[in-house]
Amino acid sequence: MWADRAVRALWETGLTPKPPVDPEYLWKIGSRGFETEDERSGRDEIEVEDFRERLAKLCVSLSEEARLNALGHTMAYGQLSSAIRTRHALGRVWRETPSLATTEIAPPIIVVGQMRAGTTRMHRLLAADPRHTGTRFCNSHYPVPAKPDLRRFKAGAALAVARQINPWLDTLHPFGATRTDEEIGWLAGALSPATFEAQWRIPSFVGWNEAHGADPVYAEFARILRTDASVMGDAARPRILKCPQFSEDLPALLRQFPDARLVVTHREGRALLDSSVSLVASQMAFQTDYADLVAIEAEWRRKLALRDERIEATLAGFDGPVARIDFDALGANWRREIAQTYDAIGIQLTAEALEAMEAEQALSANSAHLQHRLQIAQFATS
Repeated sequence: MWADRAVRALWETGLTPKPPVDPEYLWKIGSRGFETEDERSGRDEIEVEDFRERLAKLCVSLSEEARLNALGHTMAYGQLSSAIRTRHALGRVWRETPSLATTEIAPPIIVVGQMRAGTTRMHRLLAADPRHTGTRFCNSHYPVPAKPDLRRFKAGAALAVARQINPWLDTLHPFGATRTDEEIGWLAGALSPATFEAQWRIPSFVGWNEAHGADPVYAEFARILRTDASVMGDAARPRILKCPQFSEDLPALLRQFPDARLVVTHREGRALLDSSVSLVASQMAFQTDYADLVAIEAEWRRKLALRDERIEATLAGFDGPVARIDFDALGANWRREIAQTYDAIGIQLTAEALEAMEAEQALSANSAHLQHRLQIAQFATS
């Protein structure tokens, strides 16, 4: 790939040294320009230690297991140094304005389900209701508030570059700098594996995370949500939250938002696994020269089973409102499924909400995302 060759040429000619994916070096780069207190502002000691431990274990996994090419190495370095920088920047915000992290918010509505199971569609339909609100893509990936707010422009530029590197990007997920999107950027900033395991082979880090627990990650997530709600002026409206990682970490998320309503999506059959493998394979394909489709499929068969088990175990002990949505039923008649969802979670469905949802449906009608089913065949024959 041209981007990988370009990065490797820069290293080989000495124009740019290969940056080490090493915790101490990354910390030095990511914390540059910040105060020592910014690491700890708003966070307890367990959370501080958790982030440091996550960083160390992820770096080991990247170095010993991922077999990254030059582009993959550069992307890993960039993402981890950015996570450290963002963590310090948020700490500085909370040190200067502590009230942002404790903003009172309306109980959220949380969309839970496997990736490729209709979570994005349900998420955006619910967020289209004018009585609700959603997180903008740019706010997810650039959570630090600033004046003037240039995040939409930064996100737009980042998406333009990403589309050049990964031609499959818009078939993976319908992106837009200011469109409602999942909060995966907030999780990545706390070093949850949510975005990393879809790009790199990092089994030791993934296994450690599954056994370790995610309360520190979601404590940070909650502070960012409260800050975002205050800055965006929508704290009084229920935020529609969504990320497939929630299905793995639902108890920790609900400890932060015990009064949440849940919308749980489900998709039967082989199509769910194939679509998940396609997403991961297309992400890995340009970051390593050793992507193994058989290994990816085995891992995501295991991962999907784990997430299903954890969803059902959590729901068995949850006494709040829950709506269950079937992927095929949503595709066949989304209005009926929305009506049933609103009834199950105790919200009146209004004509105004349906009108806004119709507009969202029209926006998605010609999405490149519809071509996603072709990717697995392209990867397998490349």
